[in-house]
Amino acid sequence: MPLAAQPLSGGRHLLYGMRAKTKAEKRTRHGIRGACACAALAVACAALAYAGQNPPAPAQQPSPVFHVRAEEVLVPVLVRNHSGEPVLNLGAKDFRILEDDVEQKITGFANEPIPLSVVFLVDDDLPEHVADMVDRSLGAVLGGMADADEMAVVLFAQYPRTVADFGSDQDKLHEVLKRTDVGHHFTVPAGEAMTSAPTPANSPASEVGVPESAQIRGRISKDLDDAVLYCAQMLHDRPRERRKLLLIVSDGRNSHNNTASYGQAIRALLSSDVSVYGVGVSEAVLDRKRAAIGKYVAATGGDVFYAASRNSLEEDYTHILEESRNRYTLAYTPQGTDRSKEFHAIEVRVERPGLKVTARDGYYVLVAKK
Repeated sequence: MPLAAQPLSGGRHLLYGMRAKTKAEKRTRHGIRGACACAALAVACAALAYAGQNPPAPAQQPSPVFHVRAEEVLVPVLVRNHSGEPVLNLGAKDFRILEDDVEQKITGFANEPIPLSVVFLVDDDLPEHVADMVDRSLGAVLGGMADADEMAVVLFAQYPRTVADFGSDQDKLHEVLKRTDVGHHFTVPAGEAMTSAPTPANSPASEVGVPESAQIRGRISKDLDDAVLYCAQMLHDRPRERRKLLLIVSDGRNSHNNTASYGQAIRALLSSDVSVYGVGVSEAVLDRKRAAIGKYVAATGGDVFYAASRNSLEEDYTHILEESRNRYTLAYTPQGTDRSKEFHAIEVRVERPGLKVTARDGYYVLVAKK
């Protein structure tokens, strides 16, 4: 299992050392009385002997849970100081939240780590040396996972394809990531048939296992919008008590051949409470303004990093998962806004001066058509 990566800067990032505590041993109870104690002890001894003298595993305590009412809107919020370091000592009274310019009453607040549901979306069409670098880095993403987190793995180029459905078994995920071979640039003779693939709307998630070989195509089409929509649909039904995260590793290219539009993809993300984080590689490192990932990051309140080496990639994975898990969570029930509108803008403010707030732009709701 890969070790958690170290931060990019010389100093240790405050969030790197934070971990969601999801397991705790319970103390053994003593003083059991009378014949019931003897019977229980006899049964326990027999079971222990039958199991080969292996003691039972310690019971687990429930993971931290942020209870949400159906009508509440959830807003993950990251607050940084002027140096870019996260500010972790704020309370509910330090925040104000507005929907469509109408101030809302904060009905829920959490500043404890929340379990993650992550889709790890990896570019399957990269230059050879970059693909090799990404291949070797993939397993390190598990260094930022806590036991209560879950992850799915998707590769994309012309089509997205699931190579690991949601799971928390890090050994199985590590095996999948170890065997994953990110596609390299190559060409085929003109006229050779292109392997077709299902569209995001009807592509089922495959079992955890070794991914299929990369598709062969004469002309590459990098369809990022289709892949983002596909992942947003995967995250839609994950419980709202979990923080939903789409982590993209890509060179930032996006073709004009997408079936879905950017608007459709961003609508699916915002209606499912998904935050997008990106790690740009290859061309995205050199031309950051043109990288398509940035639009998704800005709209959903995530963050984007750029990596030119394997070490940077591995550090960014850990940083992203820790930062996402340890954000503040604000909840409110909308009051005083036009509920016939499909999109509602959100603005989060912090009362303390000199702090920068990162949160999503808003959310979509389904409106009944008359």
